[in-house]
Amino acid sequence: MSTWHIAQLNVGRAVAPPGSPELADFMGALDRINALADAAPGFVWRLQSASGNATDILVSDDPRSLVNMSVWASVESLFAFVYRTAHTAVMQRRREWFERPAEAHQVLWWVPAGHIPTTEEALERLAHLRREGPTARAFTFGRRYPPPGELGSPEDMKPEPYCGGWEGTVLAEA
Repeated sequence: MSTWHIAQLNVGRAVAPPGSPELADFMGALDRINALADAAPGFVWRLQSASGNATDILVSDDPRSLVNMSVWASVESLFAFVYRTAHTAVMQRRREWFERPAEAHQVLWWVPAGHIPTTEEALERLAHLRREGPTARAFTFGRRYPPPGELGSPEDMKPEPYCGGWEGTVLAEA
């Protein structure tokens, strides 16, 4: 068993408030996609409130700023969920529901097995990625670093470019 798990955070600013008609399809897909994640191989934990999702967890003064955060047993299991399940079809529609990001909106980082990251920790990792680009402290699928203490160079996991939702946009993947 690995002593490290992979944590991920996605942030986005919705085009309208949760509960609005513009987000109806997104909100309607959450229970199904969250259940898929919960049952996926390698899933460890996800951020959620009593509602069963994270759309009502505020991390800023902007109620349209939404977060998704989870922990997985391996970066490979997270990658498989993101790019090889029904999650992919929902992710492809993100431009319908979220404003185009001006900077990196997803970050990955290693956590000790059993550690549940806080939103503050996750937002700090995202800020680090935005300031420094991908490093062993905060990285992306496009430039993944090995767990602490393991040898290896950054690796491109070759995330599906069409899943970014904004053609031609590559943010902090280099």
